[in-house]
Amino acid sequence: MNQRALIASAATALLSTMLLSTSAMAASHAAAPKAEKEKCYGIAKAGQNDCANLAGTHSCAGQAKVDMDKGEWKYVAKGTCATMKGMSMEEAKKGMKS
Repeated sequence: MNQRALIASAATALLSTMLLSTSAMAASHAAAPKAEKEKCYGIAKAGQNDCANLAGTHSCAGQAKVDMDKGEWKYVAKGTCATMKGMSMEEAKKGMKS
């Protein structure tokens, strides 16, 4: 076998291996159940909120000005907000009014 054919054969084998592993990863990722998330208010550190706040003073992630602001939120695994001393949207709205 000449050198050119050997290199072409090796490249073909490498590419097919990469394609197979990529499609296997995609299939396993698609089969994995999606973790459910919920918004948890009052736990975001300054600059680490996930999106708009309740007060409407900003509409983007990373714009929280202070730690643990009741109007700022982060996504957390469903059912874990209370253990993190966070609040639901309804609780946060009530807390902001008082």
